[in-house]
Amino acid sequence: MVTEIYQASRIKRRRATKAEMEARAEFLIAYADAHGPVTVRQLYYRAEVEGLPGIDKTEGGYRKIQGQVLDLRRAGRLEYRAIADATRWMRKPTSYDSVQDAIEATARLYRKNLWYDADTYVEVWCEKDALAGVIYPITSKYDVPLMVARGFASETFCYEAVAARNGDDCPYHVYYLGDFDRSGQDAARSLEEKLTRFAEDDGIEVVFEQIAVNEEQITTLGLPTRTPKRKSPADKAWSHEFACELDAIEPDDLRDMVEQAINQHLDQAALEVLKVAERSERQILRAFAQTT
Repeated sequence: MVTEIYQASRIKRRRATKAEMEARAEFLIAYADAHGPVTVRQLYYRAEVEGLPGIDKTEGGYRKIQGQVLDLRRAGRLEYRAIADATRWMRKPTSYDSVQDAIEATARLYRKNLWYDADTYVEVWCEKDALAGVIYPITSKYDVPLMVARGFASETFCYEAVAARNGDDCPYHVYYLGDFDRSGQDAARSLEEKLTRFAEDDGIEVVFEQIAVNEEQITTLGLPTRTPKRKSPADKAWSHEFACELDAIEPDDLRDMVEQAINQHLDQAALEVLKVAERSERQILRAFAQTT
């Protein structure tokens, strides 16, 4: 039996000074407060772009940000709600203390169907569940379904998405957000193929558009890139010398992209009328709750 002896590395890694750690902390707090909700990986990319001390384009750099964000939250310096994490969730039936409580809850949550008379149907699909919390404030505002694919969307998920249309045969607009790499682009093509195949059975036209990340955005937005994976034959076929993650897009820019895509299909004057009606009907529900 051969025993291998590993010697300690002679490379000494410089630890960040207290001043550098505080500079990092101040940036992370200010950015999350101004642009939240954001993911930890989005904070890492901004830290890298801004050249924060000790943060490089490696997973080690990401782990430094991850650890410091956790410390800042536990210390009460960074709001918990400023960080998005849609990867974990809970199932529980909604329950109430009384009929009045139920009506008041309905009043708070009451929403008009903004798409009732629309001549098109819109969905936003996102490759990464961690980013759902960043995008949801916009999709929720416009009553648009947000579908989280988690990489390659399953056959079942795509079938159910089309089946949920309940025979509605108006054009089906799908706006997709995913990484600019071999896997992300293959996932986008796979999703389009599955949705189109199931929709054709119901005579529905699918209009599929990937609104992020594309090569033009990498240049115009100055997005940080990474070296693409080259392990599998499929990865080696990737024709670019770089890749870019969806997380590299600043949260405000990401929300703007989603909002612009949705607004193409909404009559803004009609939308404002619906919002006024929604507020009025919510007041009626609240008044009714008081008499119950």
